[in-house]
Amino acid sequence: MPSPRDATWPSHPHRLAALPYGGRSGGIAVFEGSFQRIALFGGVYNNYWALRAVIDDAKVRGADLILCLGDLGGFGPLPQRIVPLLQEAEIPTLAGNYDISVAEGFPDCGCGYSDPVDNYFAQISYSYTLDNTPPEQRRWLASLPHQARARLGDRWIHCCHGSPRRTNEFLWESGTSEALLRRFLTDCEADVLACTHTGIKWHRCVKTAHGAGDVVNVGVIGRPENDGSAVVWYTLLTAGDELDVEFIPLAYDYERLAEEMRQERLPEEFVETVTSGWWTTCLEVLPSKERLRGMY
Repeated sequence: MPSPRDATWPSHPHRLAALPYGGRSGGIAVFEGSFQRIALFGGVYNNYWALRAVIDDAKVRGADLILCLGDLGGFGPLPQRIVPLLQEAEIPTLAGNYDISVAEGFPDCGCGYSDPVDNYFAQISYSYTLDNTPPEQRRWLASLPHQARARLGDRWIHCCHGSPRRTNEFLWESGTSEALLRRFLTDCEADVLACTHTGIKWHRCVKTAHGAGDVVNVGVIGRPENDGSAVVWYTLLTAGDELDVEFIPLAYDYERLAEEMRQERLPEEFVETVTSGWWTTCLEVLPSKERLRGMY
């Protein structure tokens, strides 16, 4: 049975290069062999408790590959806990825009906010994460690939953080055209494209020149998805005649997380999101359809 340690990278001979929003390209990891069940998650956001829960849950559900799609830091407390847990569990990890910024020591997270209030909260989050990430962990972040390819049965899965062309690109369910998704699938020579970054999961079947493909935003585990529930989400893909895409709700000790956030003197607005399930900050990037689902 192939394992994540069989990955070879940094390059794969296909047409679309890995294009980060900044910093040096980390290449594309290619996993050897074929998997039957792949667990995917993104946006850890320093949420140690959810990370530990998703690793345990995915193993119980029989995932033979567990892959993190990036953005380890931001929002939550104690960033120094995250990298050791990923390393101990041998979870292959991609670099998100947050990880690139922390690794390179950039002045901000590269999230692309323009609203002054959103930038205020984003800078608090980023500065806290940067200041509390040890140098050896920053070096590890700098070594991460930016994209990955794996076989799920007889399908090629192409994984990225934001999009295949830009690490911090938002692919929203309501705002991303089928033509663009078709282009990504074609350029990546993939049957399935998996991404994260937006914080809200979705799945769409896309017609291509060779039949049909799937695009899956796998969700994030670092904070709720603006739905009034404290649970977070990850995705389980299972091989078969038809691709099985299962969004898994994940319960974790959010009260412990909220307590640690207060101990670290992070904004109460962040704590409210964890406990209430509603986003309170950095809402400007939400398209109107997605924003109308929330409280603010």
